[in-house]
Amino acid sequence: MNLTLYGYDDQWIAVDCGMMIRQDLPNAPLQVPNTDTLETLGIKPQALFITHGHEDHIGAVAWLWPKWNCPIYATPLAAGLLRLKFAERQLSSGAIHVIEPGDAMQQGPFTLRYLLLTHSIPESCAIMMMAGEYRVLHSGDWKLDPEPLIGSPVNAANFRALAPIDLLVGDSTNAPMPGHSGSEGDVARALVKTLEKCTGRVVVSCFASNLARVLAIGLAAQRCGRRVSLMGRSMERMVSVAKGLGYLDDFPPLVPPHDLGYLPPDEVVVIATGSQGEPRAALQRLAQGRHPFMDLAPGDSVIFSAKAIPGNERPIEQLKRRLSKIGVTLFDETNHPELHATGHPAQEELKKFYQWVRPKSLLPVHGEARHQESHQAVAASLGISAPLAPTNGDMIVFDNQGLRCEQRYPQLPCIVNQNSVIPHPGLDTSSSKARRGSLFLALPVTASETGWWRIGRLMLDASSASPLDEESFSDWLDTQLEDIKADTLADLRLALQPRLIQWLADHCQHMPDVHLQIMAAEMPSTEGLNSSS
Repeated sequence: MNLTLYGYDDQWIAVDCGMMIRQDLPNAPLQVPNTDTLETLGIKPQALFITHGHEDHIGAVAWLWPKWNCPIYATPLAAGLLRLKFAERQLSSGAIHVIEPGDAMQQGPFTLRYLLLTHSIPESCAIMMMAGEYRVLHSGDWKLDPEPLIGSPVNAANFRALAPIDLLVGDSTNAPMPGHSGSEGDVARALVKTLEKCTGRVVVSCFASNLARVLAIGLAAQRCGRRVSLMGRSMERMVSVAKGLGYLDDFPPLVPPHDLGYLPPDEVVVIATGSQGEPRAALQRLAQGRHPFMDLAPGDSVIFSAKAIPGNERPIEQLKRRLSKIGVTLFDETNHPELHATGHPAQEELKKFYQWVRPKSLLPVHGEARHQESHQAVAASLGISAPLAPTNGDMIVFDNQGLRCEQRYPQLPCIVNQNSVIPHPGLDTSSSKARRGSLFLALPVTASETGWWRIGRLMLDASSASPLDEESFSDWLDTQLEDIKADTLADLRLALQPRLIQWLADHCQHMPDVHLQIMAAEMPSTEGLNSSS
């Protein structure tokens, strides 16, 4: 989830407002940012600025905006997606204002300018902010793609003109990755080569928001003499909005899914949702033989043109096993890594970008602890001050003394349930329930072939509970994760929570209320493990 608030002279603005899927809870509900801290501190943003249209940046707007009722500024694609979300919740979209990349505006003491960067969705922008004597660049999500397919490469001159800046709030997602991220142009050429080899029907699964990838698949299919169809509501919605903005003018004509059965198998390419093993997505239904319009058969091919999101490894493997039983040929990031390119900057891109804008200080955001630590190391190599690796709920002050964390506020989960935002079921923080204190535990884990591993820092807040030996607690947790057999994060949570309560009962004088959140994290690379040993 992304929700960052910037304040100056007691006036506030918000940048992005995303959601995440809680994979550790039954039915995988949506989680949105908790606004209790803002309400307690009297912080209410005067405007919301959106950097791009990914769900982890816009997914919570329709749920939280009614609390603020402020203007929303977004580029055309993100604005179009937000209007659809508002319509679904029967909200007026009058507060949504379109701002073009390159435009500047004034909001209270802030002067802001949108600056176009390349990413895995069009119109991703950094936001340059000026307030008083401070110049802050909020990077959003980005990469340096010389051939993005949709839109132009990054204009280095626009960013060199900003230098020097006081503070860069920057994307850490791929900071541990050496070198340079791949280009969408390279992926497009790899897709053509792969499709030329395929026989039978071909299903390509990718993220619906990656419109450059969707366009590349459509053009590759056309070049190979195949017709294109879309499967999945999010795919159809994204393509519809993008066509209305002129981003897919070269896209070949679409075949309705219900007509696929009339076409010879070797003339079919389906672009489908479901690359992450989602239970109700189009690819899952095809794998289970439950799709009403098409059946997969031996000799068909399925291409995963997307990276596995941490925590989804097991459902993806289950999906692949189902597809293999049918007899289809599988192409994925393991056997054909050229069929996907990340949307985030590797180390050489970070260095090049920072040489353009010359930040004096860096606040590394996004990713887990190891990503932020790698980002700090990159900054140190360039002589940039990066003293903090923030966590959710940190109140950070930036002034002429640099960066410092003033206060840390625990962020209880808020779940979207039946069209309303509620505290996580069972998380009652009333004084009567929490008179023995509360323990907030956010546990980042990743799946391995043998079990679950804890990745990165253990996020623990037990300030209001009995004293806790964090080192022995962490060791105990790691042992439990090795011992528990669970296929999903939800199963892991069900197995771990009673053990956790029993351990606390044995080791604490007073039993606190326990608030557990298990989060999917990314397995460190072999290089990273070796360098840390």
